[in-house]
Amino acid sequence: MNKETSEIKLLLVDDHRLLRDGLAAILKESEDIEIVGSVSSGEEAIRLFPSLNPDVILMDIMMGGMTGIEATRWIKEQNNDVKVILISAEVKKELVTAGIEAGTDGYLPKDVEKEILIEAIRAVHNGGRYFNEAITNLVFEDLYQKKKMPPGNGNSPLPNTLTKREQQVMTLIAAGKSNTEVANELFISTKTVNTHKGHILEKLGLKNTAELVKYAIRNNIIPMS
Repeated sequence: MNKETSEIKLLLVDDHRLLRDGLAAILKESEDIEIVGSVSSGEEAIRLFPSLNPDVILMDIMMGGMTGIEATRWIKEQNNDVKVILISAEVKKELVTAGIEAGTDGYLPKDVEKEILIEAIRAVHNGGRYFNEAITNLVFEDLYQKKKMPPGNGNSPLPNTLTKREQQVMTLIAAGKSNTEVANELFISTKTVNTHKGHILEKLGLKNTAELVKYAIRNNIIPMS
């Protein structure tokens, strides 16, 4: 009985039967995941999800007829508690951005490892979001370039000693975001934010967040308000 209540009910949506069958075979190896449906279109997903009552929908983006992004938007408008992970053979900035705007809880390339797929399903089921680092870097690249060097401010680039993710974390923290807000914006855990923050402080020889903000203002990484 307890096992049933803890199972994650999953709906597979893809217009390639072979891929759906392959995913089902892989995911059935996980005791906490139950496949409650397998459909070939966004229209079918919309029609059947109320009766199938999935916790998580694994949805292809490019399908005949309605796209996975359109279906995600419609499903989220009807029931925002249903979690949706979009999967795609193509990882393009426009697709990822559109998926996020539609309300998707995760986005994965189709060649992702089995362990990552299962981790993503569990993460969104537990209320989190799941985007691998390559995808978040793709989406936020322009944003952070603009934050680092806004027109007319002559801002300096962030230190080369920091990784791209550390640069992203530093920019948000320096702009006044809380650890939780940084975690939500980058689709990572607060524990990971704290880890990155510790590395940033160590690399820059700083002691705390206040010194980090002063450093960012002094080096024109963020403008002084």
